[in-house]
Amino acid sequence: MLLQVKNVSKTFTGHQALDSVSLEVPRGSIYGLLGPNGAGKTTLIRIITHITAPDSGCVLFDGHQLTAADTSQIGYLPEERGLYKKMKVGDQAMFFARLKGLGKQEAEKRLRGWFEHLGISDWWNKKVSELSKGMAQKVQFIVTVLHEPKLLIFDEPFSGFDPLNAQVLKDEILRLRDLGATIIFSTHNMSSVEEICDSFTLINKSHNILSGKVSDVKHEFAQGRYDFLIEGDTTALIPALMPMVESHSFTEAEAGRSLLSVKLNPGVELRDAISAVNAKSTIVGLHENLPTMNDIFISAVNKANEK
Repeated sequence: MLLQVKNVSKTFTGHQALDSVSLEVPRGSIYGLLGPNGAGKTTLIRIITHITAPDSGCVLFDGHQLTAADTSQIGYLPEERGLYKKMKVGDQAMFFARLKGLGKQEAEKRLRGWFEHLGISDWWNKKVSELSKGMAQKVQFIVTVLHEPKLLIFDEPFSGFDPLNAQVLKDEILRLRDLGATIIFSTHNMSSVEEICDSFTLINKSHNILSGKVSDVKHEFAQGRYDFLIEGDTTALIPALMPMVESHSFTEAEAGRSLLSVKLNPGVELRDAISAVNAKSTIVGLHENLPTMNDIFISAVNKANEK
């Protein structure tokens, strides 16, 4: 694990921002940090980036307790963007690159390469005030990743991007992971989580209420939901299924076929449901009906709030 957060708690003037939160971020992965507004995500990011310290618990980075020196190996793109509007784009990018410890020649070489790669070379000598929001975010993305840190933290990185440029940035994040970077990705866009995250943690009201691999959690929350594509008369199928399912529905598919969606009763094996369906009709397709990350987010938060 590149990053381990162990039982971290933080209180601000009577408000419990984090309450014994733990998580582990695997090396070379994209890790989603999710939660409603005010859940404690930003506080946790500030602790990981050594901006503030926990009241209790600890953060381990690359096998040792996090120190101020480790921040040189962390790149952080906050949700609140900040560029100096009167400076030229290239000058400002160079300024940030030098702050990251890069020499002048190496900084300019890397920056020129990234500007060309993301199609913004023509903006090098323009003022930041002339940039669109999307262009400005591209510049900040570049200075975040330029020094090739071990850990990258992106907070709502697609905010303000049109779909085309959002896809460009998603592709870059995936490419950086494939090159070995470890990435924490904080967002409210659950479709983005499904597209790029390997694992995630969901924080609600200062607590970690759900963690795991995206694929594993989706299967866990499926809870026996399956779709059967069938041929034949469905009339005799319903009585045969009733003892096995909590709910069912039929939808017309292509000619002569129906889509049967079921939620199995607890304890019912899929193979038994398959036998029951197959005895009364012909199965031509079957897949597990997995919930979306949006469904999981809502379900987990609502359940936690009921406690």
